[in-house]
Amino acid sequence: MLALDRQEALRARYRRETPGWRPATEVFDSLLRRYIQPESAILDAGCGQGGIVARARGSARAVGIDITFEGFRHAVDLSDLVCGDLAALPFADGSFTLIASSWVFEHLTDPARVFAEFARVLRPGGMLVFLTPNAHSYAVLLSRLAPARLQKALVWRLYRRAEVFTFRTYYRANTPGRLDWMLRAAGFAGEALHCVGDPTYIAFSEPLYRLGVLYERLTDRPALQSLKVHIVGAYRRLGTGA
Repeated sequence: MLALDRQEALRARYRRETPGWRPATEVFDSLLRRYIQPESAILDAGCGQGGIVARARGSARAVGIDITFEGFRHAVDLSDLVCGDLAALPFADGSFTLIASSWVFEHLTDPARVFAEFARVLRPGGMLVFLTPNAHSYAVLLSRLAPARLQKALVWRLYRRAEVFTFRTYYRANTPGRLDWMLRAAGFAGEALHCVGDPTYIAFSEPLYRLGVLYERLTDRPALQSLKVHIVGAYRRLGTGA
């Protein structure tokens, strides 16, 4: 596997070579900062260690929910932590003004139900901001073809999640078109939907890095952007006051 420091060095190189490019985590962070206000009530859905939300929240209150906090509860810098199921959120209607979710949608067995729960606990006009892998990208296709014994190693490589956050993947909402359709069906309207590339996932050598860059150049074409590795979006909850 490519060492993380090597991958970050290649990302810095690609940024220098490609003016205006930002990795998906930065695009996600910028959307969060756009919508977070000091009075925001934030839910980090499937929070893990909640790193991006913790940095972006400022003085706003942020609640983290995940299926487990075993082994890392002490490291989560959020106002409150709740163990629970995203398909049956233990919160009252309209409890939050913003839901953030990163590296989570690929694990949902019933994304329509989860998105309906997101809409229920968001106030009208509230925002859902998310980052998730794109099932149409080569990185996900390769990971899904890998033997089961390699999946845990690939989690950090592809999704930046440590082994404690390893869960089975389903990709039942993980294309731009399907995500947009499912979120609109749940009562959301799209404000931003970005397909974000990254040439470093196959950059085990200089020729492979250049191949990854070529792939990015090809998928910069509007007709092929849906093949990039990550999807980052912001959707607004419809209803009175939206």
